[in-house]
Amino acid sequence: MLPKYNVLTDEQVRAIHEESIRILSEVGMEFGYGPALAVFQKEDQNVEGNRVHFTREFIEDKVRLAPAEFTLHARNPEHNLVCGGDHIIYMPGYGAPFIHEVDGSRRKTMMQDYDNFVKLAGASKNLHMTGGTVAEPQDIHDEIRHLKMLYSSIKNSDKCFMGSAEGRERAEDSIEIASILFGGREVIKEKPVLISLINSLTPLKYDGRMLGALMAYAEAGQALVIASLVMAGSTGPAALAGTLALQNAEVLAGIALAQSINPGTPVVYGSTSALSDMHSGSLSIGSPECALFISASAQIARFYKVPSRSGGGLNDSKIVDAQAGYESMMTLMASTVTGINFVLHTAGILQYFMAMSYEKFMMDDEMAGMLLHYMNGFHFDEDGMAFDVIAKVGPGGHFLTQKHTRKNHRREFRTAELSDRVAYDSWAKEKIDTNERAHKKWQKVLANYVPPALDAEVDKKLQEFIAKRAAKLM
Repeated sequence: MLPKYNVLTDEQVRAIHEESIRILSEVGMEFGYGPALAVFQKEDQNVEGNRVHFTREFIEDKVRLAPAEFTLHARNPEHNLVCGGDHIIYMPGYGAPFIHEVDGSRRKTMMQDYDNFVKLAGASKNLHMTGGTVAEPQDIHDEIRHLKMLYSSIKNSDKCFMGSAEGRERAEDSIEIASILFGGREVIKEKPVLISLINSLTPLKYDGRMLGALMAYAEAGQALVIASLVMAGSTGPAALAGTLALQNAEVLAGIALAQSINPGTPVVYGSTSALSDMHSGSLSIGSPECALFISASAQIARFYKVPSRSGGGLNDSKIVDAQAGYESMMTLMASTVTGINFVLHTAGILQYFMAMSYEKFMMDDEMAGMLLHYMNGFHFDEDGMAFDVIAKVGPGGHFLTQKHTRKNHRREFRTAELSDRVAYDSWAKEKIDTNERAHKKWQKVLANYVPPALDAEVDKKLQEFIAKRAAKLM
């Protein structure tokens, strides 16, 4: 992989850390969950009602317990993922309640959409896992939605997937389902299989729902993305450095809680910070400021020696248009070249996290493939330098018919899977644009996709557990 591009100096990273410690010590954070407060009391932190004031020593000592990298285990070991170091994990969007159609219309997300996106992620050569709430189905009752989504993630792909973060009970359901799939709780505690997204409630709060899930996963030894979404100008200051400090304080407090519960819990430093557009008041994630937050967060996570998470193909567009493309490439490239390890929202997102698009999914998948190729850099071996063939062809010749070209072009060149590169006259016969090509491609991928086989006995146990839980919840 190429060297990481930094947007902060070492002194600026240290300044962010110092300011975050000051926030945690002097201002403190609120935790709306009694068991979490009890943990901090046991650790001799200053707990006043729901607010906790932290010491520098506590925060720094706890963060040092987090591993620099860890492995997520898939039911197909070929899809195991290392999170941290120089590794990058791409996955689809997360949590969108709407679907944008190819004609520009918008509708509610359905369970069939969730199934489809899991299959598209399962079929992709560029997306490493299927994600979690890839798209939030509105035709499934909220009480059992997590069960249906988990089963779909297991049935339709053998890549890694995420657990529910909707409170302790749903986290426990996720853990139990994973233990059925992988052979027991002790098995998954030794070899983590789930990762879940825990978000703070900016500014400076965690609610009981997220804290319950965090504690359940930490106790079970499963991985956690602990993330902060500060909206500079509304839920955070209209100052980029101050927003980073606020974000960092929230993430550090969450990591410290996880390590207090179970030292060595795999955690990922998460950032989705962006800004509030001062004209519309809306969240803006397709902005250069968001790209800066992404890049800085990768660097801050390296300072703490933990893996990092941020967004991928982020944009504010309402349809699949040029804006969706140029904003998404900016943020996805920022994530990739600055060293983000866990790239949520790589594919499919529109309208600042609110919608998914099948066509955008295929375009983002193409961009992910382009960036993975970009990060491979150059080959400097004998074939890569190509002196012999250069000497053979000499001045004025060409390389099209050379054996070296036939041997090396597949290694050196990436074949476009969606982008159009034909001559104008060939293109002009049908004049198919990228949106239409993407529409045809996702339909073809789904038509040809065969979900990997799931052991029949395991499948039966999963369905029995889900049916039992659904009956109780409904």
